[in-house]
Amino acid sequence: MNYEELKRTWMEEEQQAFHGWDFSHLQSRWQHGPLSWDYKTIVMEYLHPADRLLDMGTGGGEFLLSLHHSPEHTSVTEAWQPNLQLCMEKLAPLGVQVYPAQKDAPLPITDDSFDIVINRHESYDLSEVRRVLKPRGMFITQQVGGENCIALEKRINPVSRPHQAFSVETELPKFHNCGFSVNYSAECFPQLKFFDVGAIVFWAKVIEWSFPGFSVARNFGKLCTLQDDLVQTGFVADSEHRFIIVAQNMK
Repeated sequence: MNYEELKRTWMEEEQQAFHGWDFSHLQSRWQHGPLSWDYKTIVMEYLHPADRLLDMGTGGGEFLLSLHHSPEHTSVTEAWQPNLQLCMEKLAPLGVQVYPAQKDAPLPITDDSFDIVINRHESYDLSEVRRVLKPRGMFITQQVGGENCIALEKRINPVSRPHQAFSVETELPKFHNCGFSVNYSAECFPQLKFFDVGAIVFWAKVIEWSFPGFSVARNFGKLCTLQDDLVQTGFVADSEHRFIIVAQNMK
């Protein structure tokens, strides 16, 4: 096996541009196990045509646009500058209100603005979500749990990093204490498979918070070990961690 040739290929992968929240570059190169719920189906159960909708951390609006909700009734937040620029170019011309957000800062939105707030894999401050929701408004969030792909993280980048206890069990009491009534919650640990190591490289560079300091040059030996395993089994696998909470603002 020509590891130097693989190294060059992997280094090309880590230079690939990533915009929005679009992983089409990895199409057919990875496989996600099914969740026990469908996020879009759940959102559509609660979303009505006249609702004022906020999508937190919309990325490039890929999921949002699939809902076909009226742009005039739709707002988004986005904190990452490349994605914020994408929102201004892609969503704002449609009539969607784009709010720049900052980590750990209050949302730049007035009180009681939305009938429904959705959030897929974006951080949230429950008190802020409740503030911008109308009375009886809905908050629907799907999150990446604290146990997500820990084994693969350790294999690639064994530098220890603190893992937050973040799950349905830890979050539900916070929802109740903040004044939400929980309509539905679920948790799942589906298997994730990668069919080439270059796909892992691209993924690790995108979710850099899980792989601090990762690079092909720095982690080359670990990547070669993964390549050896992949030759034997045809894939490299780990368990993802997802949970969903659907809650109503009881103010």
